[in-house]
Amino acid sequence: MNPSLPAPAAKPFSAAFARLPRAYPWVVFALTFGLMLSDYLSRQVIGAVIPALKADWGLLDSQLAMLVSVVALVVGVLTVPMSLVADRWGRVRSITLMAFVWCLATIACGLAQNHGQLLWARAFVGLGEAAYGAAGAALLAHVFPARQRAAVLGAFLSASLFGSVLGVVLGGVVAAHSGWRMAFFVVGAPGLLLALIYPFVVRDYTTVELTPDVARGGEAPKRPGLAQVAREVFAVRSGNFTYLASGLQMAMPAMLIAWLPTYFTRYHDMDVKKAGLMAGVAVLAAGIGMLFGGGLADRLSRNHPRRRALVPAAYSLLTALILIVAFALPPGPLGLSMIFLGALFAAAQGGCSSAIVCDVTHPGVRATVAATMTLANNLIGLAPGPLIVGVLSDLIGLKLALTLTPGLALAAAVCFVLASRSYEFDAAARSRAGGAQQAA
Repeated sequence: MNPSLPAPAAKPFSAAFARLPRAYPWVVFALTFGLMLSDYLSRQVIGAVIPALKADWGLLDSQLAMLVSVVALVVGVLTVPMSLVADRWGRVRSITLMAFVWCLATIACGLAQNHGQLLWARAFVGLGEAAYGAAGAALLAHVFPARQRAAVLGAFLSASLFGSVLGVVLGGVVAAHSGWRMAFFVVGAPGLLLALIYPFVVRDYTTVELTPDVARGGEAPKRPGLAQVAREVFAVRSGNFTYLASGLQMAMPAMLIAWLPTYFTRYHDMDVKKAGLMAGVAVLAAGIGMLFGGGLADRLSRNHPRRRALVPAAYSLLTALILIVAFALPPGPLGLSMIFLGALFAAAQGGCSSAIVCDVTHPGVRATVAATMTLANNLIGLAPGPLIVGVLSDLIGLKLALTLTPGLALAAAVCFVLASRSYEFDAAARSRAGGAQQAA
């Protein structure tokens, strides 16, 4: 049996949905999107229960910070190796197993009796989530045609932002009424239902073996080595510039999520509750931008392929200009409105970037390519962005720090423009290579 195919029991259900050619991709999308929401609900609920944990266990702030950071640390370290496993073992099986791991680990958080147990449970949340975004993106890139790819992947990735907001809000409400342990139970349990359904509805695609250019007459190994996988992942200029551009741009939503509540309390005279609510509105705006940003890129690039990379360049440029002006203005309604507008464009490039790298790389390594994008986003933007603001804030104040940091988005725009110069050629070359392999 091909290990990349789902278990036999799943075939009748999958085949039934597959006979509905228009509905099936959207069923797959709905389930995959739902699991992405569960992923980020489980990841971000910790923020809502930190005050209760401090009160119950008397933890230091550094210990509480470890509970937040350990998930991102495990995801960053394991995303590429776990995605390699997903490419070999099969996306559906991997997604199902990962969802069970992070959901059960989230429930285990509610059973923890001390800081050490809770830290280990949170680490297992990260283990389950390490390759989910990559495997889910690879599966959706296969199910949907290329002309819809940016829109679909953008919508899929927007679940991370919506899930983050929902995790904090839902966790806080449940913790206030039923205690912090119940918050973990409520957040972790629904994902188990989706994980049970997933392999019975979704069909995997047979892993495409890596092959050299057919014109050279080479023979492909059955199990490509890491060196060959790395060559495929970093094979083209447009893909490499896109990794860099996406990472730089992702510093924008990261800094907004981390520092807007503090900015609103210091400069807009908001109380903590209102500052958190306003920050949530900004995060929702970023999620909406990610949801629709890919669709706009698909539409504008339909007859002009180069625009696939130029549209996200425009998103980055608008983000930089709007946020620089917003934070430079005196605190007031105009500055607040411009922050929300800048947030709308801050993550809009997410689906575009994922689509670009999928378009120009081998389908046999798409999960690994998506994992590389996740790695770039974390190492270049998500982790350093808030830290850069914090360091600058100590030197020149938070307001000026937030005014200067959107310069990273300007650098992202330049990288997207550089990617656009070779994207059309790289995508056409990949398309020709794929057609030649099928003909052979």
